[in-house]
Amino acid sequence: MSEERANGNSLDSLVGLSGFRCIVADPPWDHSDGTGFSFGFRDPRGRSGKHGPSNYSLPYSVMTLAEIEALPVAGCADKDAVLYLWTTSRFLEAAHGVARKWGFKPGTVLVWCKPPNQGLFGGTFLSNVEFVVTAKRGNPKATGKAGSRWFTWPRRKHSEKPHEFQTMVEAVSPGPRLELFARRARPGWTVWGNEVEANAGHEARRQQKQEGGPQ
Repeated sequence: MSEERANGNSLDSLVGLSGFRCIVADPPWDHSDGTGFSFGFRDPRGRSGKHGPSNYSLPYSVMTLAEIEALPVAGCADKDAVLYLWTTSRFLEAAHGVARKWGFKPGTVLVWCKPPNQGLFGGTFLSNVEFVVTAKRGNPKATGKAGSRWFTWPRRKHSEKPHEFQTMVEAVSPGPRLELFARRARPGWTVWGNEVEANAGHEARRQQKQEGGPQ
């Protein structure tokens, strides 16, 4: 399957388009402490979260847990599919519930061990890890084997996930592949999110699907 950019306005545009056998999701978990935006350093409107004012601005909109759970991911997945769901320690338990709401059974948790830095996040133990909850629907077949459950991939921009992660996913999970809340296009993936451009071509694939033509 060639690279595609799905309509970023509504995930409903992908429901029934293709039976994705591999789905990666990086939802904007609500770390906003009630502001509606994730601000680590300073809210430009003068508000601060429960940890008090800081000086590192991370302005992106967030979703409530109920909004994330309500996404129609089940309608995008094949009957045999694997889910990779990114989360943080604060939402690790909730992520298992989200996977179940989306029709998957949670399994192995992968750990991204970032190089430590002198950040402000994490309280007594500064945060330098993120988690990937893997989950299955039906009986997906792995196409390879990874040699670990924890990885020391390099840091990138805040919230940006390492390219090496998707390379690993491609080695162990079959396509077609879908990335939700994507930040960049990647060959061989359909991508959805407000940081990637829409591709009118996915409507042609929808039409082909409806008419029973080639995918």
